[in-house]
Amino acid sequence: MRGTSAAGPGRQVLSLDTLVRLKRDQRMPGPLRRLLVPEGMTVPLGCDAVSVPARFGPILLPRLPRVGCVYADRAHWWWIVPSDSDVALEWPAPAHYATGALVPEAPDASGAPGLIYKPAGTLPYTPPIPLYLALCRVTGATPSWTRPISA
Repeated sequence: MRGTSAAGPGRQVLSLDTLVRLKRDQRMPGPLRRLLVPEGMTVPLGCDAVSVPARFGPILLPRLPRVGCVYADRAHWWWIVPSDSDVALEWPAPAHYATGALVPEAPDASGAPGLIYKPAGTLPYTPPIPLYLALCRVTGATPSWTRPISA
């Protein structure tokens, strides 16, 4: 029975990877802009971003062993992380994970957030696990892998 699947003729079967990607790619309302890495930097692991409210930015910065490119507007700081840094992680509220480093334009029409920190070297990434743990610490959230599992 060529051309058919277990789902039946004419039906598309979606893998778990596809379903996860569709969930991750749900767009936020309003116009979006991509955070662009500075000239001379490369993104061999792809590029996503994690935002936190601006009040957390100065608290997180000294807690991180390495900091990549950081962007900011009045309301948020955006940290560049490798693509898929949300796989198996539940980023604690009030963080927001932006696939493809697509971020909402500022409501005051000032455009995309501006670069406020650029690391030495050619990689723009903040390591996601230290960022995740530091964010859990400052928000009082429990890292997802240490939460009790219910049956």
